[in-house]
Amino acid sequence: MEQIRNEMKMEFLALSSNEGFARVTVGAFAAELNPTVDELADIKTAVSEAVTNCIIHGYERKEGSIWIRCRIEGRRIEISVTDIGKGIEDIDKAREPLFTTKPELERSGMGFAFMEAFMDAVEIVSEPGKGTCVTMHKTIGKG
Repeated sequence: MEQIRNEMKMEFLALSSNEGFARVTVGAFAAELNPTVDELADIKTAVSEAVTNCIIHGYERKEGSIWIRCRIEGRRIEISVTDIGKGIEDIDKAREPLFTTKPELERSGMGFAFMEAFMDAVEIVSEPGKGTCVTMHKTIGKG
């Protein structure tokens, strides 16, 4: 495993208005790796989906905090998005495309599918009543 080259952590309120803040901040941090426009868009989209899941599903639009930790090791970025909201009852079911627990909000149910499509790996750790941590990995410049 390569030495950690850079790391950042941030905490912000689980508000829809902060989704763009999270996306831009992680994108700026990832810029150190000199990603292509497509790679940067992939990272930003995955972060948006993870943060939106915290707001909509984790906290159900109630008060709470979201934590993001990013690490760069070599050409690889690791991004963890964590909440201490309601957690996920069935992670395998939640990962299924088009599955949503909020159909009344016209949610597409594609959050995890997008994260998995845009990142190299996605790990989900969740405990009902205690929260969720989604960790995503992407190697920049592997193409």
